[in-house]
Amino acid sequence: MATRPDNVLLDRIDPHRNMARFYRLDIVPDLFGGVVLVRNWGRIGRRGQERCQWFAEPADAVREQAAWIRRKTRRGYEEVDVP
Repeated sequence: MATRPDNVLLDRIDPHRNMARFYRLDIVPDLFGGVVLVRNWGRIGRRGQERCQWFAEPADAVREQAAWIRRKTRRGYEEVDVP
């Protein structure tokens, strides 16, 4: 499996539907040796919502991150370079 970066930013912009949304997926280490997949989503320019999912193994977090990327790209989101 190809490795993905720890931080992925997706957006979906459609001016005809007044749609400007983002979806961010970050994999960060926790204090107990595991990792956390942090999902943040909402309208561009707003704070949005956030949900965290804990994993014991980094590979499990990477698989879950890839699954979310597949779901969102099927819905029209496109990957954006993270600065």
